[in-house]
Amino acid sequence: MVESSVTWYFVAYDQLNHDIFPWSIDERANNGLILIESKAKGNSLNYHKQKLALLLSNMRHFATEAEDLGHPVMYRFTDGNYHDELTRLCQEVGSIKMVNPAERSLRSEIKPLVESGKISILDHDGWLTKREWFTETVGNVPPFRMDKFYQRVRKETGILMQDGKPMGGKYSFDAENRLPWSGDPPTQEEQVFAIDEIDEAVMQLVNSEFSSHPGNCDLTKVPTTLGQHQQALQWGMDNMEFFGPYEDAMSSKSRYLFHSKMAISVNLHRLSPREIVDSAIKTNAPINSIEGFFRQMIWREYVKHVHDVTDGFRTLEVYNNTLDEPNFLEQNNPLPAAYWGAKTGLNCLDEVVESVMDEGWTHHIPRLMVLSNFASLLDINPRELTTWFHEAFIDAYDWVVEPNVLGMGTYSLGSAMMTKPYVSGTPYINKMSDYCKSCKFNPKKDCKVSNLYWAFLERHKESFEGNIRMAMPLRNLAKRSEEKKAQDVMAYNDILAALSEGREFVDGQMRLTH
Repeated sequence: MVESSVTWYFVAYDQLNHDIFPWSIDERANNGLILIESKAKGNSLNYHKQKLALLLSNMRHFATEAEDLGHPVMYRFTDGNYHDELTRLCQEVGSIKMVNPAERSLRSEIKPLVESGKISILDHDGWLTKREWFTETVGNVPPFRMDKFYQRVRKETGILMQDGKPMGGKYSFDAENRLPWSGDPPTQEEQVFAIDEIDEAVMQLVNSEFSSHPGNCDLTKVPTTLGQHQQALQWGMDNMEFFGPYEDAMSSKSRYLFHSKMAISVNLHRLSPREIVDSAIKTNAPINSIEGFFRQMIWREYVKHVHDVTDGFRTLEVYNNTLDEPNFLEQNNPLPAAYWGAKTGLNCLDEVVESVMDEGWTHHIPRLMVLSNFASLLDINPRELTTWFHEAFIDAYDWVVEPNVLGMGTYSLGSAMMTKPYVSGTPYINKMSDYCKSCKFNPKKDCKVSNLYWAFLERHKESFEGNIRMAMPLRNLAKRSEEKKAQDVMAYNDILAALSEGREFVDGQMRLTH
């Protein structure tokens, strides 16, 4: 028998917070919470096992925590989808309230229930910024640029401001946050979380029900209880001092360096963005570290606004609704098996993919300057790459992964979000990482990544005509000899062929890996 005095809220998988949403207002005993595990959702993409385990365990722990706080909780399991299960629940309890879903995919699925009045949508208070701050500084149409929005946020919130001016005399300290890391200062030990009966049950479920999905499943590597998320927050704050200077560094010695996994906690809303930002500000870290961290938090909200005002980019001219993709450079090569763990012989790519397959995570620079860079240089279809990021990363949801991959990691939106493509050759990877030291290719002699870079520019030079940010690379390309351009094409063809066939690239030849 369902208590008639209870107001029921459907809690989405990424709204797992006890304090910032409407169900925390007034008596918790009057606010019932509905959570749904949908097998259809789990199978809707080829999700990494770690991602599935992270979500399910956090949902189950949240439900237990909510019961301890006094909420009535209905926890449902279905082989089907959210729409059908919510339709059945509405027949049981009447109308249901729901905080506006962050993901476009979930909003689309429940839209018929909203239109019929079965579900009423409430404002989502889990953001630091307001939509009008975005539209009044950036607008509703491209080009979208973050600077004015970021400055507006700083002024509206007063964060890192003093007497109306930015602390330290400038809004961004990005130029100071580009140091490579050679082992000093030492990093903290990586976090290891205790697992309980809920974690054990979830890992067993994922390994049996989703056995064909990729990756490993190990909940000792991620937080699942509220206490563990707070523990993860403290780890991030303890690393804040050196986060800024080494923000762009990559290393085979440490996947984390001074990066936290705060995106897990905040994207699930286990911790609110306000709680995380307040913690960062209270540290004794230098301003370049705190500002760099805060700017990443605001970038997260910025891409959410971009995604929403463009309906997931569907309003942009470069978006092909038939193919469900934007593809400004018309890149159509399939995603190679290398992204699922097949060895390539290119150590930078292999190291980063190993991290993703192992734990569904690597920090933002390997995502941008290795994974997305190689995909761009090899003309991989941007939608295939985006889907892979969505499947493989434990902190990826449509609103954050699509802008970051389609808009920044690749140039598939043209200049809508970025003034130029984020592509690089060997020198950048050699400077900002130690990957080259363990590679069989010498970065100054026979590494072919720079050849891929020049071949990319040659193939797409017409698309970059008139782009001021690309003027110098195109001038250098024009000076490149025909012999070198032929070598560039050969490197591109050889590497693409090797990776497309799941083979390791070796000295311009191909052989099977064993």
